[in-house]
Amino acid sequence: MADDETKGGFFGDLFAPVAGFGVTFQTMFRKVATQEYPEVKWPTQPRFHGRHQLNRHPDGLEKCVGCELCAWACPADAILVEGADNDDERGLRFSPGERYGHIYQINYLRCIFCGLCIEACPTRALTMTNEYELADNNRADLIYTKEQLLAPLQEGMISAPHPMVEGMNERDYYNGKVAAATDEQRAWVDEHAVDDSGSTPTGEAVAPGNHAEDVR
Repeated sequence: MADDETKGGFFGDLFAPVAGFGVTFQTMFRKVATQEYPEVKWPTQPRFHGRHQLNRHPDGLEKCVGCELCAWACPADAILVEGADNDDERGLRFSPGERYGHIYQINYLRCIFCGLCIEACPTRALTMTNEYELADNNRADLIYTKEQLLAPLQEGMISAPHPMVEGMNERDYYNGKVAAATDEQRAWVDEHAVDDSGSTPTGEAVAPGNHAEDVR
């Protein structure tokens, strides 16, 4: 009995290095799984947590109401939001609610892509895209502003500010009753076109752009 155990242990020790080389030789002839990035990119899953996006209603008004719940929910303190009041008298309406996100910044040096911000958003204004290429060579460019985060205009949308669809209220927007911008809204935008200085023909300044100055 003892001799058999000794014999088995001896042969096991003898062929152990050979078995290790066998694993190496097996992998040498397998197909390489490496992708030639960035020429070839792995497709992400539909619910992948990538770069954030601020969504719009079908007529182009912004869904964000400046409530700052996303900033409060962020465990990394990566989001900065400052809300402001919509002003119909001056033609400064950016969302269907009373307020809108005047300043919106996400610091991707801090963001951990946990998705708690999108869970906290009551208007489904903030979602996460499949974009994951966020590397850069300086800190300032990794603080994304509202202009960078806003979803691009789709067919049927016009850029805010502009009035709501006539006869619709905030609840109607969130219930999906608005399908696209109306001719009245388009006429209003044409009449109050913003020039290169950021002002309307009446001299009213629209919301200023965000600047990546708050590295926090």
